[in-house]
Amino acid sequence: MSGSGNVSNSNTDATTSTTEKRSPSDFLKKILGRPVTVKLNNGTTFRGILACLDGYMNIAMEQTEELVDGQLKAKYGDCFIRGNNVSYIAGQTGKKR
Repeated sequence: MSGSGNVSNSNTDATTSTTEKRSPSDFLKKILGRPVTVKLNNGTTFRGILACLDGYMNIAMEQTEELVDGQLKAKYGDCFIRGNNVSYIAGQTGKKR
């Protein structure tokens, strides 16, 4: 039993030593002004440039596209989303607008 504990601890130590700890606030600061994907609780997805957000997760986006079931439904210049509707915000890597 002590052998399995050692393996688990060494994996945990290796993981924490190679990854730096970041807070959600750090992530949000990093993606401001960048392309993001925002998914709502009802399943609708928005893609665009994250213009700003507040402590309630209210979001303002620019160059926004609305997708329903992965299909483009509409394009908006600016989009405002109330924070309580947001399921998640993800940065889009490798895509520039």
